[in-house]
Amino acid sequence: MGPRIAHVKRDTKETQIEITLNLDGTGKCHAETGIGFFDHMLDGFARHGLFDLDVRAVGDLYVDSHHTIEDTGIVLGTAIRQALGDKVGIRRYGSAVIPMDDALILCAVDLCGRPYLGFDMTFGTPACGSMQTEMVREFFYAVSYSAMMNLHLRQLDGHNDHHLIEGGFKAFARALDAAVSYDPRIEGVLSTKGML
Repeated sequence: MGPRIAHVKRDTKETQIEITLNLDGTGKCHAETGIGFFDHMLDGFARHGLFDLDVRAVGDLYVDSHHTIEDTGIVLGTAIRQALGDKVGIRRYGSAVIPMDDALILCAVDLCGRPYLGFDMTFGTPACGSMQTEMVREFFYAVSYSAMMNLHLRQLDGHNDHHLIEGGFKAFARALDAAVSYDPRIEGVLSTKGML
């Protein structure tokens, strides 16, 4: 098995995003998006999924955080899809339940080649730092569709938005790490169709 690394760039009139992702990393992260709280979430994603992640994003933050966060999700999802390659030997499914103080978050992932987001989280504040809380769903929607994965995030408990969001990013990291891991018993891809 070769290294599972992807480098993806996306330039639009609203954003310029560049991401390098190593699925078989050690949790190193460098994130520069201009949105401090979002950088913190990306760092938690990389660290707890043991992915190496480099994110450079320049966006129209004078408008708001929407384009930068959504487009970063598009590029990250694309990088996940490209780094996975043919998906031979991977477990395909992953799930995690993560506690973060008052918050308890469930995440389940299926790297099936079909995009879908199930999102059941409720936030009580408009923003954490300069990141609008409504952008959490938009980010995960962009990741799920560009990665072509089923992704479900569900809030089981909690009330502090910082803890809820951080728990969501960490749960996604752990679920994705499980899904991309290899199982020596799997021959080809784990699908009755013969492809993912």
